[in-house]
Amino acid sequence: MSLEQKIAELEMRQAFQDDTVQALNDVLVEQQRLIANMQRQLELLAQRQSDLHTQFDETPNDPPPHY
Repeated sequence: MSLEQKIAELEMRQAFQDDTVQALNDVLVEQQRLIANMQRQLELLAQRQSDLHTQFDETPNDPPPHY
């Protein structure tokens, strides 16, 4: 294998690696966006649960009037 062939082979490998790194980066960015979205949803659900818990805790524990 000549030096020119070796250089061409290395350049081709580098091009494939660059494509792979870019594809992995795209996947990572998308996963980070999804994680951020899920964190926001979890915070909203936790707040909703807290609000409902507070709402039901404020109701009196007296028996209904028909007792």
